[in-house]
Amino acid sequence: MRTSTGTSESVKNPESPEALPVDAAATVARLNATFATGRTKPLAWRTAQLRALRRLLVEQEAAFAAAFHTDLGKSATEAYTTEIGFTLNEIDHTLRHLDRWLRPRRVPVPLALRPAGARTVREPLGTVLVISPWNYPLQLALAPLVGAIAAGNCAVVKPSELAPATSAALAHWLPRALDPQAVAVVEGGVPETTALLEQRFDHVFYTGNGTVGRIVMAAAARHLTPVTLELGGKSPAVVEPGTDLATAARRIVWGKFMNAGQTCVAPDYVLAIGEAATALEPHLATAIREMYGTDPAQSADYGRIINERHFDRLSALLADGRIVTGGDHDRVTRYLAPTVLADVDPEAPVMREEIFGPVLPIVRVPDVDAAIAFITARDKPLALYAFTSSPTTKRRLTTETSSGALCFGAPNTHLAVPGLPFGGVGESGLGGYHGEHTIDTFSHTKSVLDKPLLADPLRLAYPPFTTRKSRLLRRFL
Repeated sequence: MRTSTGTSESVKNPESPEALPVDAAATVARLNATFATGRTKPLAWRTAQLRALRRLLVEQEAAFAAAFHTDLGKSATEAYTTEIGFTLNEIDHTLRHLDRWLRPRRVPVPLALRPAGARTVREPLGTVLVISPWNYPLQLALAPLVGAIAAGNCAVVKPSELAPATSAALAHWLPRALDPQAVAVVEGGVPETTALLEQRFDHVFYTGNGTVGRIVMAAAARHLTPVTLELGGKSPAVVEPGTDLATAARRIVWGKFMNAGQTCVAPDYVLAIGEAATALEPHLATAIREMYGTDPAQSADYGRIINERHFDRLSALLADGRIVTGGDHDRVTRYLAPTVLADVDPEAPVMREEIFGPVLPIVRVPDVDAAIAFITARDKPLALYAFTSSPTTKRRLTTETSSGALCFGAPNTHLAVPGLPFGGVGESGLGGYHGEHTIDTFSHTKSVLDKPLLADPLRLAYPPFTTRKSRLLRRFL
């Protein structure tokens, strides 16, 4: 079983007797009534809501930054780049392109059906549920919400109770900035999330781990509700000899240790080929020192573990290899230093679960064949990173492995490309979003065919069938 990752961790089996009722039914009924009026469908309403959300993030940046620091120890700069700034970019990109994305799209009509016109039309689904995690508690709540609103839906946002300051900030500010008849925030833990999942939604969007994802999917299945599951997994960083190891190390350290390693797309482990395993060690130690100083506990740019349970889980993993750098930890302050482990057994506990924290194991393999075999023998990761100068290796990783995303030369950065869908495959997730892909997620693409009644060439297809009709049908269909 996977350990918990960036999830609300507040969902139990909806049939459990521990689930307590909340006023979820009334909330969903109110939003359904709003949607039924058509209020959310005009483009003007959608763009006005997005602009209001943008103003909120700009005006309350300091309030949200304080919440992030309380929950996760995030610096103001990291909070802006990974939370507020990221969401602002998502809003701006959507506002620039939404009118074009929503236009009907013509498709060709086969000769046998002419005269006729055919097109696809995007229509909103209705009322959707967004269950967001604690590790990026604003971005992962609001980026899906941007698409839900842009697609013309009503939405319930369920923030994670494990980031209580951010949850409270979202619950306070969103109803003041957005249409409260169309967007609701429900705070709470197990009872509230369970009660929400008992309701009939038109889409459920969940970010978290596979264990809870299965519960969400089972609950949605009772209503035949489509789901998006943004999960996690062990995302490898393949490092091949001959690459620029100093630059590779800096980029791996940056991607791994932001948010104290509590990032679903962070490099989970280094899969080093041959001599690159040993050669990379001093470069990783140097990069950590350059970014966080000789004592990261004193760095204003280094965060903390979300709670003691995760701290205990992570600190237990320190025994699974030789500590190259780091290893210091303090349970009282939930501080765990950026740590690199070498000589790691592929079957050690640190390699059997998603780490979701600031521990980076290095696993040595002899060649590219072994690296590909190592990756394909395990669950498909949310992302696969590779540092190589070989076009052949790039081609082989592209064609011989499967992952939610594949990035050469830099981790995490694919999230910042709005045209790329973000999502996993297999155990790492179901569905994708960002940019126009979020509109796809929260819309139904309806097929529309318009065939005039003035002429009726369809008579050729009407019974009774003659030899001549059969010949003509075979010719034109």
